[in-house]
Amino acid sequence: MRTLSLFIATSLDGYIAKPNDDLSFLQLVEKPNEDYGQTKFLETIDTIIIGRKTYDYVFKEVGSSYYDNGQRDVYVITRTQKPNTGRTIFYTESLTTLIDKLQSESGKNIYCDGGSEIINELLTHNLVDELIISIIPVLLGSGTRLFKDERPEQVLKFIGSKTFDTGLVQLHYKRKKIISQ
Repeated sequence: MRTLSLFIATSLDGYIAKPNDDLSFLQLVEKPNEDYGQTKFLETIDTIIIGRKTYDYVFKEVGSSYYDNGQRDVYVITRTQKPNTGRTIFYTESLTTLIDKLQSESGKNIYCDGGSEIINELLTHNLVDELIISIIPVLLGSGTRLFKDERPEQVLKFIGSKTFDTGLVQLHYKRKKIISQ
């Protein structure tokens, strides 16, 4: 079965965006020739799940080819139907149904790049298998939280951590499979 991974950056106080969906704080750790393992990670996936707000921000700042490079399927989770373009699908149906379908198909792994509503729905349904979280050395004080309240407790297995000279710390966890008694 295909693994669903979260690979995301957050501030030390747990925000993935400043107010108004501003991701500019990520620039604090930009460094030439340093991608914090993202290129290697992207080689393991062929499908991306992303929220519409995150997609719109990246589309505006970087362009559509950041996600849809012709090598992978991109599912933009949205409430508003839009025509698909290239391998980008604007998906308005049940997220859990989509994940069940994707995990039943053959292929590489699945990557969730946000946003918080998508991440928390996946966590609520115990669908995230792996979390790679990069902590940016900044306290934002407000914005969009990575983890929202009111989701079930989940036990994680620590896989490893990496530190970088920019101050970024990257944590890697996998979800522990709990055997019912």
